Amino acid sequence: MKDFINSKLFKQIMKFGFVGGTAFLIDYLVMIFLTEVFSINYLISSVISFCISVIYNYIMSIVWVFEVDEEKSKTQTFAMFIILSIIGLLINTVVMWLLVDGTDLMPYTIAKIIATAVVMVYNFISRKIFLEKKE
Repeated sequence: MKDFINSKLFKQIMKFGFVGGTAFLIDYLVMIFLTEVFSINYLISSVISFCISVIYNYIMSIVWVFEVDEEKSKTQTFAMFIILSIIGLLINTVVMWLLVDGTDLMPYTIAKIIATAVVMVYNFISRKIFLEKKE
């Protein structure tokens, strides 16, 4: 266990968790603000807030979390990040719709937390596979 805690992967997971947590706060608070203050539909608010948090997440992920493959151009890296983020947005939107409208199980604010947890796992795995430098 001590070896894992001192490992590069553990440190990377911790950084990813911090970036993901702060990106979630941006996403969550903007979504609630747009929905409650401007009466925008929760799914539209969620898409807008997700896009705003992706910009922050991209910058932090590239600069701090992942060792990006330098052989790929910045354009290729950004394009791959956007593609992976769009897939994450689709997952986020489907999970929220299923929990709120599809099954009427919960309010959008709780559904967003669950959707974010699902997307966070997807994001780490997909970015590790497609963005990080192979050793």
